[in-house]
Amino acid sequence: MSSASWVPVRVVTAATFCAASLLAVPGPAAADGPHGIDDLRAGAHAGRPARIPNRLDGRGVQFLPRPDVPEPPDVSALSWMVTDMASGKVLAAKDAHRPLPPASTLKALFAVTVLPKFSQGEVHTVSLRDLDGIEAGSSLAGLKEDLPYRVADLWHGVFLRSGSDAVHTLAGMNGGWHKTIDDMQATARRLGARDTTVESADGFDTPGQFSSAYDLTLFGRAGLADPDFADFAATKQAELPEEGGPDSFGMVNTNRLLVGSHGVKPYDGLIGVKNGYTTHAGNTLIAAARRDGRTLLVTVMNPQSGSRNAVYEETRALLDWGFEAAPRAAAVGVLPALVRDDGSGVTQPALHRPRSRGPLHKAAVAAPADAEAPARNWWLLSAAGGAGVIALAGLGTGWWWRRRRARTHADGESG
Repeated sequence: MSSASWVPVRVVTAATFCAASLLAVPGPAAADGPHGIDDLRAGAHAGRPARIPNRLDGRGVQFLPRPDVPEPPDVSALSWMVTDMASGKVLAAKDAHRPLPPASTLKALFAVTVLPKFSQGEVHTVSLRDLDGIEAGSSLAGLKEDLPYRVADLWHGVFLRSGSDAVHTLAGMNGGWHKTIDDMQATARRLGARDTTVESADGFDTPGQFSSAYDLTLFGRAGLADPDFADFAATKQAELPEEGGPDSFGMVNTNRLLVGSHGVKPYDGLIGVKNGYTTHAGNTLIAAARRDGRTLLVTVMNPQSGSRNAVYEETRALLDWGFEAAPRAAAVGVLPALVRDDGSGVTQPALHRPRSRGPLHKAAVAAPADAEAPARNWWLLSAAGGAGVIALAGLGTGWWWRRRRARTHADGESG
């Protein structure tokens, strides 16, 4: 082949590979506004920190203003946080790492730690030892000594009535009060919760016990990834024992935003999670709600307005703002991705996923599993498109070369 005939072939081949390379460049996958999941992924793939800013250590309200995003409502809580569940993006927060008494919202950590250890159908007869050590003034589910209860009954007592008697009974089944506290502390560390010190498994005011809006958000999100936790958190009323009998009675969830009571209207789409109150902690609340395929998690700690329903109404205001702002809001931080022991990612509430067991024990900063799916699909489409271009270009190049040779051969015969 002469050099004259090789130049066009090289040009066509180079053009072919350039076109394929352009097609193979990944486009924006699950981009969700500035500093969204695409930025997180770009940093991880390049081996450098994600470009989502971490402003959660800052004091006061953390929010990145944009012309098309309203500012968060002015609420009186000492600390709060609004998080998009699927992406892990924190949309706004106030003093997210401020250590504060958690009250019964700490029962979310108790449930994440202990709930996977026992079958819900297992039967346990409550003993006097189980009910020993309950602090005066604690909320009670109303368990009775020498009466058999299913484990599911005990968890209804925890979630609906915030019953310390149910917590003490389950802690006894788990190996004891102090072992359960140690287990909860270990779970907090595994989830990446560094602001939490557990001194009482039921959240009762105890010297040295603290958590934060950030940590409580981690506990709520981890809990909602468990189908049983999600079911209990969303239960509005139940019988104790559930199977009935002469000693059974009805319970109504004390989360006013879930059931609608004491002058609070139920929030549309609410799926739990846990409320709490003590004299020292004030009112605290972890609340998750789902609308139009998006799930938000809001944590509010100790409103200062003086209104008896402040924690619920301020949570309502933050949820309303979050659903309006989420599609366009820039993140002020991102939660570590949830993973199971087998390494699989968990990003959606279990209430909207197939029921499957598998406790969460590890947390790592990584792109959420569902956010990676569009990227994988784009790469597959790009690869297929690139292969098609290469094949067509190859056929075109072969056709061109055959015609060139035929023309050259014809010219030789005539000349």
